[in-house]
Amino acid sequence: MATPNIPPNLKHPVQQTVAHPKFERLARFGYAAKGIVYFVVGLLAAQAAIGSGGRTTDTSGALQEIVVQPFGKFLLGLVTIGIIGYVLWRFAQALLDPEHTGQSNSTQRVVQRIGYLISALSYSGLAFTAVKLILGSGGTNGGATEDWTKLVLAQPLGQWLVGLAGAIVLGVGLSYFYQAYTAKFQRYFKLNQMNATERKWAKRLGQFGIVARGVVFCIIGLFVIIAALRSDATEVKGLGEALAVLAQQPYGTWILGIVALGLIAYSLYSLIEARYRSLIRS
Repeated sequence: MATPNIPPNLKHPVQQTVAHPKFERLARFGYAAKGIVYFVVGLLAAQAAIGSGGRTTDTSGALQEIVVQPFGKFLLGLVTIGIIGYVLWRFAQALLDPEHTGQSNSTQRVVQRIGYLISALSYSGLAFTAVKLILGSGGTNGGATEDWTKLVLAQPLGQWLVGLAGAIVLGVGLSYFYQAYTAKFQRYFKLNQMNATERKWAKRLGQFGIVARGVVFCIIGLFVIIAALRSDATEVKGLGEALAVLAQQPYGTWILGIVALGLIAYSLYSLIEARYRSLIRS
């Protein structure tokens, strides 16, 4: 896919900024911050599964958990900087393809870069939530997805649009299973800088973690489709609610526990990305 039409007077400075070593460090810090957030989500879910006081929550809930810890605002401030770095990196991936992963105008590459853009917007909301928590002005995004769904359902063809969104989320979830099976995510690593043990665990943690994300995305997508079919925005589920749904199934404690461990694995995989992902390619 060719680089989108960025004004010539902006394109070169933006490319220079993305190629700067400080930007790369910020992007790596972003992967680490993402890992911390998912570690909290996974840990709380695992505690809920074994009955030791945890709860099923989403990424916003993880930020709330961080801010109430000793030195919580300072810690959350660091995480927020990282999330902002991750947002900027996702925008760079969507607009400039700094990893040079796709030179052709393939449909797959177009979809991937749209995904990067959606991810950037999603984590922008998470960064905004973190800032509000630091300032002490609340910060939960609870109900935001439901509100947006309700707004879309009220529009002409709203049910079709919501159904399409659900199908896309479900498709992303299924694609995660494929990614985990093929382990093609390894091509993004600086494998020559990793020893055999590091490569082995990067693969295992990545596969387990990506499968866990796939399970969650499939559940979220299915409930969005149900919301479209019933024209009822209250049917929409977020990450925390999707985990709660798992807990309500037969053998739910075991299922939730396994998915929770998968999310912890994904957090560790994100930390490996922070260290070994090949970001800016010449």
